[in-house]
Amino acid sequence: MQPRNMSMSGVVDLAAVKQAQEAKAKAEQARAEAARQGGTGAVSPADLVIDVDEAGFESAVLQRSTEVPVVIDFWAEWCEPCKQLSPVLERLAVEYGGRFLLAKIDVDANQMLMQQFGVQGIPAVFAVVAGQALPLFQGAAGETQIRQTLDQLVQVAEERFGLTGLVVDPEAEPGAAHTAPERPAGPHDAALEAAVQALDAGDLDGAVQAYKNVLAEEPGNTEAKVGLAQAELLQRVQNADPQKVRRDAADKPGDAQAQIAAADLDLVGGHVEDAFGRLIDTVRVTAGDDRDAVRLRLLELFEVVGAEDPRVTAARRALARALF
Repeated sequence: MQPRNMSMSGVVDLAAVKQAQEAKAKAEQARAEAARQGGTGAVSPADLVIDVDEAGFESAVLQRSTEVPVVIDFWAEWCEPCKQLSPVLERLAVEYGGRFLLAKIDVDANQMLMQQFGVQGIPAVFAVVAGQALPLFQGAAGETQIRQTLDQLVQVAEERFGLTGLVVDPEAEPGAAHTAPERPAGPHDAALEAAVQALDAGDLDGAVQAYKNVLAEEPGNTEAKVGLAQAELLQRVQNADPQKVRRDAADKPGDAQAQIAAADLDLVGGHVEDAFGRLIDTVRVTAGDDRDAVRLRLLELFEVVGAEDPRVTAARRALARALF
């Protein structure tokens, strides 16, 4: 089976990264500072490769993906290509020094996870970054291709989400840092609370600006990213004429902006699957800038609903099929 989806372009929007170079520089600085402070919370190289099951998926993968990209290796004991690929991924996890965490999932023992990710065959490799699942490749792959994909993944995690990865200490005891100490209140907690209060009061402009202020200082702040997506959605629809929007969408099925506006209304009205389906269908019939605009709006709506929602997982798979 030939590897596919080795490129992350079209799945993660690198063009939409705001202040990408600044975010990457901050990520590098934070990582270096953590290392200078004596490796607080440092992990052993042995902790960079973990076995994950359905019961531990949320804590081992979803929660950890807010601090480090998690690469998922779907495998089985009977799979010969898996036996060739898995050792390469394990070696690279250690070589990359905490830039990503490798989670190994035995598909025979974890059928539900296999179905949730839409795995059609193994080996299959996915990534989860800040709670968002991304397909990387399926089938055996050469080490050069794997390195290129991992380099892209690390770049996206740093530039879009500000993830600095894990600090690795060769002398740390394996398992010692699995449970991180409770983090004190962050420097942006007051700003986030102000944004929530503005949102509750209907001050959408104020909420949007407050969330943007947080993200300007901390691009990887998940709460601010979700809050901004919600506030901007409400901001877009507050003055819309629903009847006109629906009429335009019906009259112009191939018009990107008409379908985007209708999808916003769908989502605000609670019709999540309708909103996703409308935009995925529009991706299929558009090209160039129009297609890119539809894709970007769909990614924004994913943020509003939440990466863990199964409707988002299903829509991400449908989007990947539409794009490729």
